[in-house]
Amino acid sequence: MKLCELFGKGRTVFSCEVFPPKRNDPVDSIYQTLDGLKDIRPDFISVTFGAGGSQVNQTTRDIAALIENRYHIPAMAHLTCVAAGKEDVDRLLADLKSDGVENVLALRGDVNPDYPPKPDFKYASDLVSYIRARGDFGVSAACYPEGHLESPDLVSDLRHLREKVDAGAQHLVSQLFFDNDDFFRFLERARIAGINVPIEAGIMPVLSKNSIQRMVSMCGASLPSKLTRILARYGDHPDALREAGIAYAIDQISDLIAGGVEGIHLYTMNNPDVARQIAGSINSIRKV
Repeated sequence: MKLCELFGKGRTVFSCEVFPPKRNDPVDSIYQTLDGLKDIRPDFISVTFGAGGSQVNQTTRDIAALIENRYHIPAMAHLTCVAAGKEDVDRLLADLKSDGVENVLALRGDVNPDYPPKPDFKYASDLVSYIRARGDFGVSAACYPEGHLESPDLVSDLRHLREKVDAGAQHLVSQLFFDNDDFFRFLERARIAGINVPIEAGIMPVLSKNSIQRMVSMCGASLPSKLTRILARYGDHPDALREAGIAYAIDQISDLIAGGVEGIHLYTMNNPDVARQIAGSINSIRKV
């Protein structure tokens, strides 16, 4: 099933993201995460693509195939410009097709100093176009409610997003954000710009003060005052921050669904217990 076919059916799509185990960990360790996610019945699960190296590429493919064939949940494999040249893409697409994986998220990716970037694709739109021409895949792309960190302004960011959609992206997943007003404003601008494909809101529960501050510094997302107060009050108390962070994510999702978003993409950080708690709290809400 192509992921774009999930939308427009009178309910909010709910999906999850997982990442491959660390390089020295066995790939089988992902079973615990997926076993925990299967019971919440996500509409699909995406698998991130590591920053270079054939082992990481193979692991992404293996996990996507596992999700499709063992757990019978649609999978979306991430693929990045910086880590894949044309031959890499051709090989991975052939492997995914043989595994029954029909969906790919095309990204530029972050440059890893340990792996020189591949030169074949400069922008995500180039990769989107290449994949669409190489087989019958559902192709998704990323979007940035507050603008990409490298974009000079929001107008330029929207123009590049439109280029990805014009190149063949059928579905968009947003970068994490913590202020719903930022997402709603972005959504309005995107529709005015003629970007009419389904757009999912990317939500990351705040479970660690240090990790969320590191993530924010990497992607440029802002912290609203409400969340800043939570971090100040509970940041040095892991159990309290976990509870407050999950509550914040549930509140975010409830408000987004009330505002008519088409989908929620939960960045699970391979933590199925948190994903189950959030999914259980919004199960009835997303079906209304």
